[in-house]
Formats: sequence, C-alpha cells, structure tokens
Amino acid sequence: MNKVFSLFLISVLIFACKDSKTNNNLTSQKTMNITNNPLLVESTLPYGAPDFTKIDNSHFREALLKGIAEQRAAIDEIVNSTDPATFDNTVMAMEKSGFLLDRVRNVFSALTGAHTNDTLQAVQEEMAPKFSELRDAIYLNDTLFQRVKTLHDKKQSLDLDEESVKLLENYFEDFEIAGANLSQENKEILKSYNSRLATLSNTFNKTLLEANNAGAVIFTDKSDLAGLSDAELKSLEMEDGKSWKIALQNTTQQPLLQSLEKRETREKLFQAAWLRADGTAHDTKAIITEIAELRAKKGALLGFANYAEWSLQNTMAKVPENIFKLFEGLVPSATAKAGQEAKEIQEMIQKTGGDFTLAPWDWNHYAEMVRKVKYDLDENQIKPYFELKSVLEKGVFFAAEKLYGITYKARTDIPTYHKDVLVYELFEENGDPLGLFYGDFFSRPSKRGGAWMSNFVDQSKLYNKKPVIYNVCNYPKPVAGEPALLTYDEVETMFHEFGHALHGFFADQQYPSLSGTSVARDFVEFPSQFNENWALYPEILKNYARHYQTGEQIPQTLIDKIKKSGTFNQGYSLTENLAASNLDMQWHTIGSAIKIEDANAFEKEALHRTKLDVVAAVPPRYRSTYFAHIFGSGYAAGYYSYLWTEMLHHDAYNWFETHDGLNRENGQRLRDMILSRGNTLPLEKMYKDWRGSDPKIEPMLKARGLQ
Repeated sequence: MNKVFSLFLISVLIFACKDSKTNNNLTSQKTMNITNNPLLVESTLPYGAPDFTKIDNSHFREALLKGIAEQRAAIDEIVNSTDPATFDNTVMAMEKSGFLLDRVRNVFSALTGAHTNDTLQAVQEEMAPKFSELRDAIYLNDTLFQRVKTLHDKKQSLDLDEESVKLLENYFEDFEIAGANLSQENKEILKSYNSRLATLSNTFNKTLLEANNAGAVIFTDKSDLAGLSDAELKSLEMEDGKSWKIALQNTTQQPLLQSLEKRETREKLFQAAWLRADGTAHDTKAIITEIAELRAKKGALLGFANYAEWSLQNTMAKVPENIFKLFEGLVPSATAKAGQEAKEIQEMIQKTGGDFTLAPWDWNHYAEMVRKVKYDLDENQIKPYFELKSVLEKGVFFAAEKLYGITYKARTDIPTYHKDVLVYELFEENGDPLGLFYGDFFSRPSKRGGAWMSNFVDQSKLYNKKPVIYNVCNYPKPVAGEPALLTYDEVETMFHEFGHALHGFFADQQYPSLSGTSVARDFVEFPSQFNENWALYPEILKNYARHYQTGEQIPQTLIDKIKKSGTFNQGYSLTENLAASNLDMQWHTIGSAIKIEDANAFEKEALHRTKLDVVAAVPPRYRSTYFAHIFGSGYAAGYYSYLWTEMLHHDAYNWFETHDGLNRENGQRLRDMILSRGNTLPLEKMYKDWRGSDPKIEPMLKARGLQ
C-alpha cells in the first residue's frame, strides 16, 4: 500500500470544474463495460504507461470500487490469519494490498487535476469519503496494528535489510499517528471526523475551481486592456471577437497586472481574484472554518494541543515552535525590505503623474517600472529568448545531462489525455532506460491552477517498475502559429517541477511506499527548488536562451541584468510567502474549543498579530478562501515547507559553488546520497551526510538580498 495515500498527496490533484464540453480526449462511451475495463489490467504500453486510447471516463468508478474491494479483502486476509505475524505475511502483505487501487488512482488523480469534467467530478465526490473509510479500516484496525507492533518490538531480531526495517518502522509510525492507540469509542469519532474532512476537502476543491472559472473578468472595451501586446490580446479574445476574458490564476496577484496600464482595470482584476470565493456564489468561508475546527478536534482527540502538532510528527520541523521561530527570524527583515520597496514604488507613481497611494493592484505594474529604471530590464526584452521547447530540451534536459548524464528522446507514439501534452523517454548515461516523462504546460478551464509533479507509475523493484512521471504547469497558451514564450519566473517553474521529476526518476527503492518523492513535505520541495539554480547557470543558460526568430544567443548584457535584478522585489516576495505560511499555521494551531465566527476577521487578526500586515500593499500569496494547498490538498500545517526547503536549497547550492559547480561528479554524488534514497533514511541525516554539516540560513538571506 503506497504511503502517498496516507499523506493525502493524491488529494493535491483532486480539483473539479463544470465543463460539459470537456471529454478528456478519451472515447465517448456512455456506459460501463466491466469485462473490458482497461483500468483493471496492466497496460501493455512501454513502462506500463496508461493507454488513453482505451480509457473512458466511465471506467474509473468501477475500477476504483474494485481496487477498494481488493485492498479490503487483502487486509482482511492479514487480520484473519491465525499464523504468527511475520514481515512477509503482515508488512509485505500490506505493502502489496493496494496495487490495483494505487494504479487506478494515479491515472484518476492526473485527470481530475489536469483535465477534469462533470463525470470525473461526480466520481471523485463519491469516492472521497470511501478513500477515507478505507484508510481508517486499515489504520484503526487493532488486530492489524498488534501484528505490526509485535514485529516492531522485535525488529532487531528479524534479520531484515535496512530498507525493510524502514518500511516496518514507517507502518508502525503511521498506525500510531493515525490513532491506532485510541479507544474503540474514540476511533469511531475519529472515523466520522476523517470522513467529513474528506468530503469537505473535495467540496472546497470543487467550489474553488468553479470560483476561479466564474471569476474570470470579461472586458468589452479594448482600451481597458491598454498595455497588453497584440499577442496577449489575441490569446484573451473571445469567440465573438468583441470581448476579452482574463482567467484567474490561483494566486492573489495576477500576471497581467504587471502590464495593464489603466488603474481601474487593474483594480477590477485584482478584486475579482481577491473576492473570488468570498461573498460570491462560490463562497468557501463556511467550508474552511469547518475544516479548521474539525482538524483542531481531530488533533485534540489524538492527544495534541492542535492539529499542527499532530501533523508535524514525521517532518524535519517536528513541532510548530520551530516553524514560528523560522518566521520570527525572517519577518522583520522581509517586511522592512518590502517597506523600502513600497517607498520606491510610491515615488515611481508620483514621478509618472499618479496622485494616489500604492495599493496591491498597483504593485506589480509600478515595480516593473522601477526594475526597468534600476536594472534597465524589461520582461518583454527577455521573453523572446525563452521559447518553451527550447527551455525544456536545451535547458532543463541539458542541465540534467550535465549533472546526471541522462538523455532524452521525444515519443510521439505514446497516447496522452490531451493533445498539448508532450512525452519523452529518458535514458541513463549508458543508454539504459530510465522512464517516461509527460509535460502538460498550458492552462485550460479543465485544469486546476498552479504547477505540480506526480506519477502515473511509481518506481519499485518489488514490481519491477520504472517511473512514469508528469509535470503540469499553467502557462498561457499562445494562439495558433505563435511561439510559447515564457517569463523568467515561468522558466524557473519548469526547472522546479523537473526537479521533482528527477527525485522520482532517480528513485531506487524496493518498496513503492518508500520510493522517490514519498518524503516529508518539508523535504520534498528541496530537490525541486535546488534544480531552479541551473536556470541561470552560464553553461545552461547560453545553451537554451536563444532568440526564437534569429537563433541569437541571449546577450551577456541581458544576462547581467537578470542576475543583478535577482534580489529585486524580494521583500515583497518573501512577505507574501510568509503571510500565507503564517495563515496556514494560525488556522492549524487553534484549540479544539475555538469557534471561528468570521473567517475574514480570523485572517485579519492572524496577519496583524504576526506583524505581516505592516505593509498594506503586500497581501498574502493566497487568501484563506482560495488557499488550495491547505484546505484542498496535503499541505495543511505544511505550507511553511517552501521556506524551510528554500533554506536547504540555497545551502546546497552554496556547497556546489565551493566544489567546482555543475559537473557529473557533483551531480552523481547528490543523486547517490539524496535524490535516489527516497524515504529510506532519516531526512536530517541524509542531508547532513551529503552536506557535511547542518544547513545554514545565511545563503538564503544572501540570495534574498536580506544580508
């Protein structure tokens, strides 16, 4: 049984939308055919990749139900066994029990995240409580727990290899964390909490995607969109040719706010994003307050002061106090720098004839002006050098070749769930196959916001499986015939998500539940953030950053400008991140007796109490009402992990800088000691063994321009 299931990482991808026109590029079959359901048998495609020419929406419900039934039967067989517990008949049997369900859920989660529709939405709504009930049936089963506990108590005498010992320890810890030591009465209460939370999380995701789609802003006067390029206008143009629609990204700030010249337009777009799920037909305030209150009760039932204390047990941070300590060390410097940036922007407003006080919807527009003046850098100058496929193949893949020796080959014969998805086969330096990579880069109404990585097929030696991995992004799709040109932030996102992919591709584990990215939240972002560093590395940048029309290599003058502007706006960036991270922790450190009467008032007080509202023009990266990471995904009490791992990745890059930089030897060392180890070692030890010391925060502060 895959441990990803227990961490709810599957739920990261469970978002839905109302779009009856979407059919996932699958067949149009209307009824289930149980005997011919392709999800019930392993795919014959290379690497076991899902065959989307055979899979129909209607196949999922039956396949998921069968997967649940098979796992329940396998667990019952373990529980009802009269044989003494052994590693094989208990732990190994549990590990194998969810094989079918995991395989089906991998495909189901990919579609519900990246290309959903009404049919899939209905299935996920039905399945959410069933998945919760299945987990409880396993981890709250006392007979099963006692068998695992018996083995755990005598693990030193079992003659197990290191990875098998770690598997046993993980299962034992999972049982304890899940509530295996509770009384039967409290187990029933916990089950009711878990079932309700699963339903609420699914409802939040569904409501939010509807809010994102309904919140799109339509303009009928072209002059309102002054500042946008002809290509941008063309991509926003609606079918009538007389109106333009700006879809909402899941973050507070919207990308086009940087370019839009009319202040009224900027405010309209910002407010649409800010209020998308607050006071609209898709209001989430009641949902998030119930989630937070139920989580607090769950934490108390399990013996903790709050939900965060319970949730952080297997992380690097361990306890909320360590996270708040990290925040306290960053907030003063971040807000002070943001305040300085605000003054510069206010001066620019006045210099350009503005007679108003800086507001959140003004920040990006005037910050870009400040950047142009301070660093002579215009985003439109550099975008022509960042064509999507060149960034991917000659940048992301090229860096992976230089570090790890891997190469690639485009595969046009592998079916995908959408025509825009690219597929590549990756190979080891000696030519051995490594796995399949899918890239799904453009936004669409059927895709949730953000960017992520996950697996169609998990690596494991147990099943002789190599990984099949996909990256999903939300870049604006260009009109037909136009190139897909990226901003530098979007370039970094591509490197980031492929860092996750490398963590999955280099997995070398016997057991799927320990494989690849099945690590704590505050470690899983380390490989991805670290991989961003190569986007600006001279050897890599010069290879991929070529003008899409002339083939000219990006000039050194532009490279210098990008680097010099690297610390620009970092006060804003860090403050908005800290504000979101703090909101997460505030929601999840409430006591079980707390009743939240007003979600907006709670949010306002949380920001004020932690002094993250001192720069009024810097809002949280995510408002509570659309904070999908924590209310619809697996990052509850875990959004801090982006800052935690940022510390790790800057510290790690500092090691590379002092050890001859990007080369095969350094890459192989990182692969061998971290990227290939999955969850087989304590994460603190894994990092320290590689680094030679504990991580230091100074490289992060320097990179942010705070030191």
